[in-house]
Amino acid sequence: MKENPNVCVVGSINMDMITSIDKIPAQGETILGGTFKTNPGGKGANQAVSAARLGANVSLIGAVGDDSFGKDLLEHFESENINREGIKIIPNTSTGVATVIVSENDNRIIVSSGANAKVTPEIVSKSRERILHSDIILLQFEIAMETVRYIVELAYDHQIPVIINPAPYQEIPEDILTKTTLFTPNEGEAFVMSKIPEFEFIKNKMIITKGKHGSAFFASSGEMITIPAYPVPVKDTTGAGDTFNAALAVELASGNTLGQAITFANAAAAISVGEIGAQGGMPSKKEVDDFLMKNKN
Repeated sequence: MKENPNVCVVGSINMDMITSIDKIPAQGETILGGTFKTNPGGKGANQAVSAARLGANVSLIGAVGDDSFGKDLLEHFESENINREGIKIIPNTSTGVATVIVSENDNRIIVSSGANAKVTPEIVSKSRERILHSDIILLQFEIAMETVRYIVELAYDHQIPVIINPAPYQEIPEDILTKTTLFTPNEGEAFVMSKIPEFEFIKNKMIITKGKHGSAFFASSGEMITIPAYPVPVKDTTGAGDTFNAALAVELASGNTLGQAITFANAAAAISVGEIGAQGGMPSKKEVDDFLMKNKN
């Protein structure tokens, strides 16, 4: 059992700009909004923060712009004990931004990729040795598919397990399907993946997150096994999926079984929804261990 595994996260880094309003304005209309705040975000950044809080040695590879948001995010990663040497500062480029409008218990989100669009294989290759010293690699689809392919092939050649959270969903090339260790789609993404020709080959690689209904995977017999979620009061589900993915990666890299890792990840996600914001409720390992002790069957 490895206590502090090396987890490498390659993915997006954003600053979330969140405005709360009573109603969505009509075209051409100006209204007064409510609260406004900025929070660190992006699936890559979220998963890196969660993995670090769970005790892993985390390296984050990605890009920010040479603006104030980029500076703030780099300082944030340092405060979260994340190795940021693989984060490239792109000159004359804005940091990725997600503009979030919250109204009537719903939200609308506009993502401007900014520096995330420039996370190329060439940039990632500069962190090649860091990738190769990882116990597990965590990816998402908020960076270019050619970059995802580069990392998957590098990891495959060196027998390093890779988890891909296929969000936002897009068509997945066959070589990535073949060489990736695990995929973690939600129910909508899993439905789309079930229609691809390679589904029968890859279904045993899939862990499907189902929100309050838990997480499911296919046993070697072909049977789908569901590990239940923990019923908890919900304040905000933002970031719960990222917390699940990070916890899964940390536990698998630590040497736990798939069932143990999913149970732990379900618990971490359950804790995360008790606070506002993607990273606001991400728990420490002790918090998850204590939660599991209190919720033993």
